[in-house]
Amino acid sequence: MLDVAVARARILEKLAPCGQETVSIASACGRVLASPLLARLSNPPVSVSSMDGYAVCAEDAQKGATLTIIGEAPAGHPSSLTVTKGHCIRLFTGSQIPTGADTVLIQENMQRDGNTVTLLADGQQGQFIRKQGQDFQRGETVLPAGHLLTARDIGLAAAAGHVWLTVSRRPRVGILATGDEIILPGDPAQPDSIVNSGAFMVTAYLNSLGADAILLPVARDNGESLSAAIEHASHLDLLVTIGGASVGTYDLVRDAFKPHGLELDFWKIAMRPGRPLMSGQLGKTPMIGLPGNPVAAMVCSLVFVQAAIRALIGQKVSEKLETETAILGSDLKQNDQRQDFLRCTLTPQPDGQLPLATPFASQDSAQLNILAKSNALLIRAPHAPAVKAGTVCNIMRLP
Repeated sequence: MLDVAVARARILEKLAPCGQETVSIASACGRVLASPLLARLSNPPVSVSSMDGYAVCAEDAQKGATLTIIGEAPAGHPSSLTVTKGHCIRLFTGSQIPTGADTVLIQENMQRDGNTVTLLADGQQGQFIRKQGQDFQRGETVLPAGHLLTARDIGLAAAAGHVWLTVSRRPRVGILATGDEIILPGDPAQPDSIVNSGAFMVTAYLNSLGADAILLPVARDNGESLSAAIEHASHLDLLVTIGGASVGTYDLVRDAFKPHGLELDFWKIAMRPGRPLMSGQLGKTPMIGLPGNPVAAMVCSLVFVQAAIRALIGQKVSEKLETETAILGSDLKQNDQRQDFLRCTLTPQPDGQLPLATPFASQDSAQLNILAKSNALLIRAPHAPAVKAGTVCNIMRLP
């Protein structure tokens, strides 16, 4: 059985970003930048006031001074006048700083009488002025390539003068469940029917990662049905199968796909849940075969398919799992030769302490209810010794 880290590295080494496209800024949230984003203008484009008040010369900013108002400059209507000693111009938040002024005095510290104002407090040179380019300068890189765009980033890109953004194309991923027992939610069920929950769960998860994941028709346990499913794979950037990757009589995926150019890399991993995981190439299409058990399929998606999607989108991906530490909430026995991914709950602790990770007593890989109630996966190395509650452990948070 292949080590989890080795299997992850071997999957990633076969993948490359799947291209780029240009989209409007309004539809770019959740996409990944394909190239660095440079500011097309400075922000603010000119020096502006950060408060309502008066533009003055710093030498006049002394308590008790009386100044003559020579005009006003609302935001968007800059003044053509020059501020000189003994004079000021009325400003508002966002108003451009007029020529000659280097200080803004807030209106709360001014007493107005007609066309004059008297200072009620001292001011300091440069106060309440947002200088040109204070946020960013034209030509500055404001977002790096490979960055996942958030709503905040969209605001930044807009402020930087962009209408269109070059992003990584969403990888087209086909999700193919296999098995005669598989039915769709709502279909008439036989006593031994299994609802296709794993495929719906994996499809939803991959779409949340930025993929264009498509749920393909279920392939039945015969060569003809499995071969017909390959017709859907030619236009895909990644094919993910669920079930049929083990060595049972009706685990036919490998044999059915070989005549169509399947080059198998590996098919067995030293992990629990998820030992029968397959990786290979179906013609020009990378392929990952997940276990048929829905919990195992989801765990393997978190460990392997997530990294594959990120690589296809053009994000940097570590060959190592991204984990964090927690405090073990219950005793654990010695582990065997497989790396464990135990479903657990996380309980926050006071005073900034590490959260408490308590694994469920039952880790049956058919129990979706436990997966839904979990916050994280507790990771145990192969042959890990028995440990007591209170020990520091490693976890992966669940999305």
